[in-house]
Amino acid sequence: MEKIVEGSTRAFLTGNETIAWASLVAGAEFMFGYPITPQNEIMHYWTRLAPKYGRGFLQTEDEISAGFTVCGAVQGGKKAFTATAGPGNVLMQEPFGMAEAMRLPMVAIIQQRGGPSSGTVIYSQQEVNLTTFGGNGEGYRIVYSTASHQELYDYTIKAFNTAWTYRFPTFILGDGYQAKMREPLELYDPQEKGITLAESFPLVGLPGVIGENRQPQHLNNIYSLEEELYEKVMTFSAVFEKISPEIVEYEEDSCEGADIILISHGVVSRAARDAMLILRSQGIKAGYFRPVTLRPFPDEALKKVILQSNAKKALIAESSYGQLTRLIKQSIYGETINIDTLYKPGVGIVDYDIINKVKSIL
Repeated sequence: MEKIVEGSTRAFLTGNETIAWASLVAGAEFMFGYPITPQNEIMHYWTRLAPKYGRGFLQTEDEISAGFTVCGAVQGGKKAFTATAGPGNVLMQEPFGMAEAMRLPMVAIIQQRGGPSSGTVIYSQQEVNLTTFGGNGEGYRIVYSTASHQELYDYTIKAFNTAWTYRFPTFILGDGYQAKMREPLELYDPQEKGITLAESFPLVGLPGVIGENRQPQHLNNIYSLEEELYEKVMTFSAVFEKISPEIVEYEEDSCEGADIILISHGVVSRAARDAMLILRSQGIKAGYFRPVTLRPFPDEALKKVILQSNAKKALIAESSYGQLTRLIKQSIYGETINIDTLYKPGVGIVDYDIINKVKSIL
């Protein structure tokens, strides 16, 4: 495969452009998609880059078709992906659910926009529930919440590796701000960084004869008997729980001895980290915790931070009305730390907002 990036290159890109480059260097062969703001430029930029490197693109008639064509392509052994937002994310829950049921290595980029319904086309963190536990099932998914363009690049590469290594649908949860703004980042060839790209492989059309020299694949997404579904769900649960410690990621800073822990995810965590540094410079012992994987959630890590910090309070800041908070509360159930919240659904949060909230609490 032709090299996309030689060595290390500094670039000044939008988040959507960054994702297109990252997908190329990760070995993505095909993108299926349907236009929706704020992810459109992923499609537009991919269609300009892909033909130069022998990759493909198909705009389908809607988001449902885009999701199902990715399901079909990965069964044929192609590294395929899609991108969507808001109402498109809702429509894609059916193919995402199929990918969960069939253990398909599907990659999807979600650039969150505001809701309910079509909401706004600008920004939010209101697709956490939908992306982590959407669909009709148990939500066997891997979700990375990114905070910067460098992370969009790094974790898009990782998403393809994770999907093809563990065979669970894998998501990059970005947002409208990351999609549209420009910032500097490092483009690199993953293999030159020591990152081995996971090989794709076909799941159907395999050589041999079923019953003679190979077993059937059993790529089912529907079961006739309750007992069959029960056995499958319990098997998936056991696998997902076993691999979760290998996948889970988080960031933590200055929590030891902190009086209050600031918890956030995605782009809001940039403001939270700045707020933590400013508060500490003013003599307020603030700590910082950020889940990078929202599914699986770093529950044990957060419990450990709470235990070791002896903090009596935590502040959860999010651009939604409690979607991150619900994940946190179910993950640390039984802990006695007092939780305060800063909710600004569909609106950006800056360090000043968090600092003012912390001072009002303390």
